[in-house]
Amino acid sequence: MKVLLTGANGQLGHCFQDICPKSWTLLVTNSQNLDITDSLAVDNYVSMHRPDVIVNAAAFTAVDKAEDEYELAYQINAIGPKNLAIAAKKYNAKLVHVSTDYVFDGTKNQPYEEDDNTNPINVYGETKLKGELAVLDNAPLAIIIRTSWVFSEYGNNFVKTMLKLAREKSELSVIDDQIGNPTYAGDIAKVIIQLIEKNADGGIYHYCGDESTSWFLFAKKIFDIALDQNLLFQVPVISPINFQSFTSKAKRPLYSVMSMHKIKKYNLSGSNWEEQLISCISKIRSI
Repeated sequence: MKVLLTGANGQLGHCFQDICPKSWTLLVTNSQNLDITDSLAVDNYVSMHRPDVIVNAAAFTAVDKAEDEYELAYQINAIGPKNLAIAAKKYNAKLVHVSTDYVFDGTKNQPYEEDDNTNPINVYGETKLKGELAVLDNAPLAIIIRTSWVFSEYGNNFVKTMLKLAREKSELSVIDDQIGNPTYAGDIAKVIIQLIEKNADGGIYHYCGDESTSWFLFAKKIFDIALDQNLLFQVPVISPINFQSFTSKAKRPLYSVMSMHKIKKYNLSGSNWEEQLISCISKIRSI
């Protein structure tokens, strides 16, 4: 099995490399050695290497920054996936593309299903949705995995931000009315590998943490674990606030919990994010 991985420097990309089966040939790329927004470069690369599977972990994920850099976000989140989808179909490769819960507007009060109406409320979500549509239009057999609130020992994420702020501040305010499912990047990588091995049908799948929570409660859990592991010796006093009190360029869905009924037909379960958070903080501590 030959697999082309894009976005190798990101959280998911790093985790995918960590657990990729030894029997697979992994072609590792990032924006320096493969610009997915360049259709000719993508065609040339896929034509030359002929991967069996393309895993697109590349994305513009800076939600607030996307509001000011629409064109760059659009190129990476929409045009890039389109180019990969066209090449995948042309050279008979399976495409696995990673998307986001932010394609929804957050007005629902029960978990989102894969076929629920999308209605992104920020540029990041809009460009990711355009990427989904481009993939489905150009590679109908592709797998699209929507996930949420990704964290890991790599890159920038909420866990590492909270640990950094805990060392710098004695008081913190954290949003308590935005609800979602934290998801460990290593579990996303694992489920991608399992779907490939199971030769899963194409289409959209939701994969995320097994339990929903708020950013406030997530932060409390991070601090509790960090104290237990002696990564922190004291934590700031944290106060819950609503999203409207938080200064942010981009709107965010207040409720983006996703149902995983569809992916569970392959006997795959959601990310046990509390258990993985313990492991993740331990890895951060060792680093």
